[in-house]
Amino acid sequence: MEEQEDTLNQGADVQEEAAVDHNDDIDSSEDSGEAGGQEESASSREQELERLAEEHQQRLLRTQADFDNFRRRTQKEKEELAQYASMKLVGQLLPVMDNFERAVGASKETGDFEALSKGVDMIFRQMAQLLEQEGLRPMESVGQPFNPEFHQAVMTVESDEHEEGIVVEELQKGYMLKEKVLRPAMVKVSG
Repeated sequence: MEEQEDTLNQGADVQEEAAVDHNDDIDSSEDSGEAGGQEESASSREQELERLAEEHQQRLLRTQADFDNFRRRTQKEKEELAQYASMKLVGQLLPVMDNFERAVGASKETGDFEALSKGVDMIFRQMAQLLEQEGLRPMESVGQPFNPEFHQAVMTVESDEHEEGIVVEELQKGYMLKEKVLRPAMVKVSG
């Protein structure tokens, strides 16, 4: 009887082990199902990330192309602006040129140099007015302290009536264009 109980106990143990093995098989098949679901989820996530990366890459390439086009366009506009920047001023100087032609032509015909002188003076005033409208103004140098930003000293002279470093004579007029020195004045400075 004890043997039967041992046999029964052993049979029950074998059945329990078989049930546990069967449950492990079920668990592992469920795990592989979950793993397959996780693999599918990871695969779709990877595809989504690749799609986003490709989309961002295309966006970057379009932005770079737009910037390159913008840079080329602005460079071209800058070159055209530099090439034709003086167009307005030259257009305003044409009437001055016309007046010079008329004055020279009239003086050749009549031989009246006084009229030529008067005509040239009028043209000079016309041109000075036009340049003044554009922001050109002459510098006042004589009697002013020498300033290397505005004056170019070509010689020094002894002077009893001026202190040292004062401009005593202007050899060539200097000009300002708005707030910048267009041409410094050539001057003699007291030494």
